[in-house]
Amino acid sequence: MNITKAYKCLGTDDPLPDLICRTNKYLLDLRLAKWITQKQNEKLCINSSEVELAHLYYLPRAHKPGTPLRPIISGLKHPTVKISKFLDELLLPLFDRMASNTTVTSGFELVKQLQKWSKDNMPQESLFCTVNVADLYTMVPQTEGVLALKKMLDHLKLKQVGDLKIETIIRLSRFVMQNNYFSYND
Repeated sequence: MNITKAYKCLGTDDPLPDLICRTNKYLLDLRLAKWITQKQNEKLCINSSEVELAHLYYLPRAHKPGTPLRPIISGLKHPTVKISKFLDELLLPLFDRMASNTTVTSGFELVKQLQKWSKDNMPQESLFCTVNVADLYTMVPQTEGVLALKKMLDHLKLKQVGDLKIETIIRLSRFVMQNNYFSYND
């Protein structure tokens, strides 16, 4: 995380009370502007007694030399998790449909597809490689992440998904990405 400078330390400042207030105000503003329905507002609004900041912890990567640590951020009760889940349920079917021809979901499926592909398309001199992107989560800049989502939705030529306008989806996505706080050593 130090490599990408994706996060900054807030010291002893607790962003949770302000984040709760800003999240609920943001949702209410969207509701009053008719960007979301009353039902969606009620579903996404947060109760301060049910939320907490995400927590950072580490797991050893025993298969790597020197056993480096993999950072994990667990945010199951984070104030923006309801919005994230809502967007995931809305967008995942679209992404899955769009990526179905290029997505492999299991090792068995990979072997099957490689066997088929090798019979039909693969020249004898083909080489396979794997790529490991270090710090993938923090390497995607927020602005570019939101732009990639917009590009996907534009590619699908959608004006809305369900009863949400594309602009509402973009606004909610941006809000989640810009309000990604976690605690460490609590």
